[in-house]
Amino acid sequence: MNAEAVSIRPARREDVAAIVAMLADDHLGRARERVEDPLPAAYYDAFARIARDPNLTLVVAESEGRVVGCLQLAILPGLSSQGGSRGLLEDVRVATECRSRGIGEQLVQWAVTEAKARGCNLVELLTHQTRVDAQRFYKRLGFAASHVGMTVRF
Repeated sequence: MNAEAVSIRPARREDVAAIVAMLADDHLGRARERVEDPLPAAYYDAFARIARDPNLTLVVAESEGRVVGCLQLAILPGLSSQGGSRGLLEDVRVATECRSRGIGEQLVQWAVTEAKARGCNLVELLTHQTRVDAQRFYKRLGFAASHVGMTVRF
């Protein structure tokens, strides 16, 4: 498979609608996102908080002037592992019609490289147990199932 040429850049406020549309584009996302015009202000408030935090980076993959993918990288400083930081990948998405073109791989490789450059000693992510294709994708990129994730919702 030849990877589609994309540029990876920091997300901008005007990208928020495209990002939310990708987040909502499956059975899990449809249940938690609100794709409306205009978008609820909460999305723009969250974008502003992310943009202000030096430990958070939200990027998009762009192809021919269109946002076709996104991910968020969080750098988490910690005491564990001799004070090592870890990178946490969140909200990795590729537009449905652009999948299987290498875009997700480019995004994840960008994030791993960025996490290393920022002093992280590992990169981790969570993926829902029903996202079998995503799990296969991450394993192909060198990630290994190593923890049991648990959540509590408020």
